[in-house]
Amino acid sequence: MDSTEDKGPGGSGRPTSRDVARLAGVSHTAVSFVFNGRAEGNLSPATQERIRQAAAQLGYRPDPVARGLRRRRTAVIGLITDEIASSPFAGRLLRGAMETAWGSEHLVLTVDSGGDRAKEDAAVAELLDRRVDGIIYAAMSLRRVRVPEGLHRTHSVLANCLSEDDSLPAVIPAERGGGRTAARLLLEEGHRRVALIGGQDDIASTERLRGFRDALRAEGITVPKEWVVRSGGEISGGYEGALRILDGLPADRRPTGVFCYNDRVAAGVLHAATRLDIDVPGDLSVVGYDDQEHMAAFLSPPLTTVALPHRAMGEAAARLLLDAIDTGRTPLATVRRLACPVVTRASVGPVPTR
Repeated sequence: MDSTEDKGPGGSGRPTSRDVARLAGVSHTAVSFVFNGRAEGNLSPATQERIRQAAAQLGYRPDPVARGLRRRRTAVIGLITDEIASSPFAGRLLRGAMETAWGSEHLVLTVDSGGDRAKEDAAVAELLDRRVDGIIYAAMSLRRVRVPEGLHRTHSVLANCLSEDDSLPAVIPAERGGGRTAARLLLEEGHRRVALIGGQDDIASTERLRGFRDALRAEGITVPKEWVVRSGGEISGGYEGALRILDGLPADRRPTGVFCYNDRVAAGVLHAATRLDIDVPGDLSVVGYDDQEHMAAFLSPPLTTVALPHRAMGEAAARLLLDAIDTGRTPLATVRRLACPVVTRASVGPVPTR
């Protein structure tokens, strides 16, 4: 058989399911069964394989638009977020969502709102006009958000944020568990004089501190009030906070371990320790949080940190959304918390013995 004839007049057209049927020697309906997921129970495994081989030989792919019209779907989901361009973590969340969607034959149409509410509302309206199958709404820092009203008109899932009225399902980090994990990293090395530096007036700061204190309380340890320094989330805050609790104090009166709100704060603590001639981890152990790409692994020493599960959040949010699309059932407005794993490097060591 001349393959150019299968591709239509002049051999220039896209191969069709009828071309596949002719090459495989089966009916057009049989080809439709294979590519619409209805082959089991209708066609033998040998016939299914013959059809797939014919499709591969011709370079045939089902028309996603036609298939979407039959299923009343577009095989596209929307993803709206506030800081794709500026956040160091956005790529991980996006990759997790996109690869999960691709595995289920969906594309992801992404919109960066820049945190502008009017743009968010307009973006949701535009996505709904394009008849996307569902929408993921993601924030790059954990907080409660006013979600665009249009999200309630389609299947929607939140990632790394919570709706103000708890009306939508959400996938977020287990921040309190992450704080407990950070404390245990220090406790397991024998540290009992520990401090916390950094943090803001947000959910993440509150939950990490609670978890940190949970783990210490279980060991009968109380952190002195002056060793909890809320100094923001930047390198300068870590540097200044470390000077407040380390500068001018003898070794037996200062903390031997520090848990930092994030890796930028930890970088500031490491700079302060260098200025004060305090060895890390010989004299002071430092734990970060976030596992910030292009940063945590390149500090001196490389930073032991608790990672935020951004990629896993993207994957979980996409899977939750795709399940809702497949079943046609709106997921319950529950909150799924994902564990924050440890990334061990070189900034934590045993408590000093001298």
